[in-house]
Amino acid sequence: MTTNLRPILKNKYYLYLTEFFAGVSVMAVELGASRLLAPYFSSSQIVWTIIIGTIMIAMALGNLWGGRTADKDPNTDRLYRRILVAAVWIAAIPVVGKYIILGISGLLVLTINTNFLIVAAFCTCMVLFVFPLFLLGTVTPSLVKYSVDSLEDSGKTVGTLGAFNTIGSILGTFLPTFVTIPAVGTAVTFLLFSGILLAIGLIYFLSSKTQWKKCLVSLVLFAACALFGNSGSFAFWANDLTYEGESVYNYLQVTENERHVSLSTNVLFGVQSVRMKSDNLTGMYYDYALAAPVMAGLDQSNPGRILILGNGTGTFATQCTRYFPGSKISGVEIDDKITDLAKTYFALPETVDVTTYDGRAYLQAIEGQYDVIQVDAYQDITIPFQMSSTEFFTLVKEHLAPGGVMVVNLNIHSDGEGSINQALCDTIASLFPHVYTVDVPGATNRELFASMDGDPLRTLAQEKGSVTASDLRTQLDKVQDGLRHYVGGERILTDDQAPVEVLGMRAIDGLIQAELQYYQKIYREEGLKGLLAQF
Repeated sequence: MTTNLRPILKNKYYLYLTEFFAGVSVMAVELGASRLLAPYFSSSQIVWTIIIGTIMIAMALGNLWGGRTADKDPNTDRLYRRILVAAVWIAAIPVVGKYIILGISGLLVLTINTNFLIVAAFCTCMVLFVFPLFLLGTVTPSLVKYSVDSLEDSGKTVGTLGAFNTIGSILGTFLPTFVTIPAVGTAVTFLLFSGILLAIGLIYFLSSKTQWKKCLVSLVLFAACALFGNSGSFAFWANDLTYEGESVYNYLQVTENERHVSLSTNVLFGVQSVRMKSDNLTGMYYDYALAAPVMAGLDQSNPGRILILGNGTGTFATQCTRYFPGSKISGVEIDDKITDLAKTYFALPETVDVTTYDGRAYLQAIEGQYDVIQVDAYQDITIPFQMSSTEFFTLVKEHLAPGGVMVVNLNIHSDGEGSINQALCDTIASLFPHVYTVDVPGATNRELFASMDGDPLRTLAQEKGSVTASDLRTQLDKVQDGLRHYVGGERILTDDQAPVEVLGMRAIDGLIQAELQYYQKIYREEGLKGLLAQF
């Protein structure tokens, strides 16, 4: 059953090697895709679902077409030409990917009103990743055709090919996540693994001294992609970034002006941390969270213990060291690179003890209690589901000292039946008898305060008089005026059922819809010229 093969394929080892590196490359591209899309569309489970789904579609179609093509024309040259094309296409992704994302997003701004992020992420995946992975999907059925000598050893041969592909996929899963992306970034990761594919194809053709023109063109195109693909920025329209980089968990961007330094983990949505150079209050939700230590009875003469789950670059921790000196402040941050940025750019005080760990796992590992626990853990712009359930908030409750207060940053201001804020508030209210919320003006944030014993509103009114800092007293007045008692409902999130990604994406979509309607109105009234004038 074996077809006429080039000399390099006679002993099958090169076929197995091809299968191995095809498996490596598929998984590397999949993980690279998630990092390419995350700064624009988030890294939520929904975006991951879109990536995996489109890639599986591409692989399935590639399997079908590859098998039929191998039966009709069992020529190994065709397979390795496809590998060359896939290699060049993957190498080009860092060069053109961000512009394609911007172009697709720009077109969708004018044409859709709902589910913007989902549609934009899906269209981007279809344009950028389906074709090269369709080509790689043809590898396995083609290699089966070229490898099987007889029906007697077909099971062994197919099993060996499958094993090589699976082992390659395992390697392609771990290397990008733990080695290449943290070390050299997403763009170089695409180039490294596309370079491996290119080498597979070039060695095949050069060993038989054929197709040298196609090899030369592929090599030149790859070199051009390597030259231009490693020099761009995710936020390529910005020329004043203080820092831009990647970690195992996040895209990281630091910007700075004369007033403040800020961190963002998404080029399109919001600020995750900020440091005011004047040491004034930020005007953001951190200022509202400062009511929690006062509610817990802390002041300059009565320091306490404060735990911050989702420390970020330490905005809240730094404020607490200023307004509540003597308090022992501990932070938990899963991304150690963010902690490094906190020390480099955000003047995180040395007295703040930061542990690199998952917030929930940290609570499970310790036994101490705290007067204040702030929950401000976000993965990009989405809430980690394991830190939204009754099981998690029960752990928080168990680590609160008598009279202690939990403060939660609800980052996405959403209201109404079935909203993510309703679900989070209902979940917390099912565990804490005293729950209050306050909206942050001019932002999408809402702060929630919860305690087991003692009414936070009453305690705030009693204790704010002992605050000596005038700016903080003024801020506490704002918080007191805006606090609203929350009566819990029945939308309880549990470890078994916490659809925070769907609820969060729905809330984000609502925010985007308001922006889309604004730009669509300008386009209808003033045309493309008027729209471009807005940027």
